[in-house]
Amino acid sequence: MKIITAILDLFFPPKCIFCRKILHGAEIDWCELCTESLPYTEFGSVLEGDYFDFCIAPLYYKGAPRKALLRFKFRNAPIYAEAFGKMLAECIKEHPALWISDDSSYKPRRPIYDMISWVPLSAKRKRSRGYDQAFLLAMSTALALDDVAVETLKKTQDVQPQSDLSNAQDRRANIDGAYEIVDSELVKDKCILLIDDIVTTGSTLSECAKMLLDAGASRIICAAMCKVE
Repeated sequence: MKIITAILDLFFPPKCIFCRKILHGAEIDWCELCTESLPYTEFGSVLEGDYFDFCIAPLYYKGAPRKALLRFKFRNAPIYAEAFGKMLAECIKEHPALWISDDSSYKPRRPIYDMISWVPLSAKRKRSRGYDQAFLLAMSTALALDDVAVETLKKTQDVQPQSDLSNAQDRRANIDGAYEIVDSELVKDKCILLIDDIVTTGSTLSECAKMLLDAGASRIICAAMCKVE
């Protein structure tokens, strides 16, 4: 396997997912320059919602992260999910609001959430794109957290893309009733960490959180790869 990897790296050298420059030495997924210059949010930032407690994100949706996410979503780059998942998992690990520390020194801290899920694409959009980027991001993030992601929602209506709408009221109306619960027993009394790729106004997360709470979930917290300033 090492020989095959070396041959592939020779002909197809790994590139930074953000600036697309060839990686060197110990660089993995993104280069040292991007590590130093990415538009990081302060302590993961926090966006409060109508039905979710808060949403954290490691990066602002601008510059290199914006271009990388657009490639991930629209230019057939599902391979980006692994690197994005690692970065989002680190943001989750470092955010104190997501963890409970026991008084006992011999007991490790534990997350406040009971399960990880994601904001799904409609079946039509998934067929067109070839994959659901939020599903891949959630799976990769969960793996980096030594956890699993569980399907809790389906998008049953193929509505206008939220990115086409700038008004928060229009965004809320656009997705009203677009999601359905997969299994209410699965989410009953559970605190759910809901993952999406980008958070703008929080309308989509709020709609999904509302559905989960109505189905019996106890609490919804959210995480996204990027947030709009």
